[in-house]
Amino acid sequence: MKRELFAVLLVGLCLAFAACGSFAETPGERFRKAIKEINAACASRKLAPNEVCGEVAKLKPADPLATEEGRFAHSIKIPSPVPADSGYKPGMTPQEYFDHLCKTEAGEFIYKTVENVEGLYMMRPRERVFDDHMQHLYAMEDPYGHTQWEAREPQTVFVDPPSRVYSYLEAPLPPSVVPKIPGARYRRYFGYMRGESPMVEEHTSDIMSRYGYTWRGISRPYDRAIGIAGGELIILDLQTSEVMGVRRGYVRSGNVKNSPTGVWWLTGEVCPKFEVRKNWPKDGDFSYWFISKVLKPDKGGNDVYR
Repeated sequence: MKRELFAVLLVGLCLAFAACGSFAETPGERFRKAIKEINAACASRKLAPNEVCGEVAKLKPADPLATEEGRFAHSIKIPSPVPADSGYKPGMTPQEYFDHLCKTEAGEFIYKTVENVEGLYMMRPRERVFDDHMQHLYAMEDPYGHTQWEAREPQTVFVDPPSRVYSYLEAPLPPSVVPKIPGARYRRYFGYMRGESPMVEEHTSDIMSRYGYTWRGISRPYDRAIGIAGGELIILDLQTSEVMGVRRGYVRSGNVKNSPTGVWWLTGEVCPKFEVRKNWPKDGDFSYWFISKVLKPDKGGNDVYR
């Protein structure tokens, strides 16, 4: 009877801690504890005039459906969607679950390629983030696909010969930008030649691009709680709405010693990796690396667009 009772108690403890044989603190638990400590530390002292305290604790979880671009991205039906059941099993460690997702879900899925593409439409610009976002478990929708370069200067990611030779990049005109011409809804970048001519930005009411790309985060019950975030980059034919390619990947963080929350997405373990540079998981070319495999740039570069 005592052995049976002990077995029942052990099973209950395993389920409660979601890790039989291990009582290690999860990234989610560590994050919540850190946020409480940051808030308590800020509340325990008088702040100096204009002093900012605990910015990371003030951030809110990302809302994927807050914008029209986000709602559209999450409405897209792709040929190989993630299953509702991610395969998580009670007792999995973050590394085991990450390895499982990398093996069963992550990868590049290319359904159609096009040669000699002159330019493309960035349908959903990446948000600019700061260190506090990188240390927050939930503030970024897609830590896997995000790079600061693409968020801050996407035009030089795609229009920068000789290594990146699309002739132009188009994107929605942000509400904060006053259109240069009445009724303009988009911006178009072109004309850049390193050392020869500067980047040109024009505003327009219509786009020229036949193809575009967007992105979205993957949200399921266990992922963020154990320090894992997923994201998909989706390439579309804008005329037919055909999905031409999808890159799905995951990043793992949550145990970084020099981060107050344990989270630092910038250097997290990722899959798929940026295969061009060894020991470097991704850089500013991260999106271009995949997109250019599907939408192969016109070799003529900027000379094509006038």
